[in-house]
Amino acid sequence: MRFEGTADYVATADLKVAVNAAVLLRRPLLVKGEPGTGKTVLAQQIAAALDAPLIEWNIKSTTKAHQGLYEYDAVARLRDGQLGDERVHDISNYIRKGKLWEAFTSPKLPVLLIDEIDKADIEFPNDLLQELDRMEFHVYETGETVKAQERPIVVITSNNEKELPDAFLRRCFFHYIQFPDRETMQAIIDVHFPGIQKILVNRALEIFYDVREVPGLKKKPSTSELLDWLKLLLAEDMPLDVLQSKDARKAIPPLHGALLKNEQDVMLFERLAFMSRRQGV
Repeated sequence: MRFEGTADYVATADLKVAVNAAVLLRRPLLVKGEPGTGKTVLAQQIAAALDAPLIEWNIKSTTKAHQGLYEYDAVARLRDGQLGDERVHDISNYIRKGKLWEAFTSPKLPVLLIDEIDKADIEFPNDLLQELDRMEFHVYETGETVKAQERPIVVITSNNEKELPDAFLRRCFFHYIQFPDRETMQAIIDVHFPGIQKILVNRALEIFYDVREVPGLKKKPSTSELLDWLKLLLAEDMPLDVLQSKDARKAIPPLHGALLKNEQDVMLFERLAFMSRRQGV
């Protein structure tokens, strides 16, 4: 059982090593990197490559760790009791299975994605330590213990919004997805746009990487935003001469809304363009 990337996902050599190490050790794979570098898609592609079911747990700021185990709906049971429903005599009717429960009891070895764990409260990772370590938990309402027959493949993503506890990090295999270099980015583009004009791609990549290097940029454009931008350039049949061979720091790229995602960055490029015109460049 080895991950070598897929036809739809370009995996670098170090990323393949990290995935296969985590699968072999059955340690959770903690993946960090800039937003848009393919962290979430990685779990989906691992599942596809290994022919495994994918169970996704998308974390929000309000998510609590126990929700991944199960939830007991006491309100529904009280309501049914008032209505004389016979279901109230079996408390298991009011236990809602969480994503970890699904992963632990899956008939086929699954890939469990815990997406953007850093969005939750700082105690969230600590509250999952025992369950992820032992791969079991107790259901107090029914008295049963849910235990994984085989440790699922766990992928955890983080955008580094919060520091994760050391005790949690010790239990993970860590990998940071570096932002793709030009060669890797070219391979990614070839996957999504086979047969695209090389001159267009070369010039678009020059502008894209120049934009990322502009000092003071609040949000650097990501891989997904580059792909959106290329899709727009192709849809609009943008002539090559529009992508002028000038320093991208001095002009706003065409269809810049795909690359620049806040008003501060747009204003920054407008000021650079104005200063460039005043200097007669």
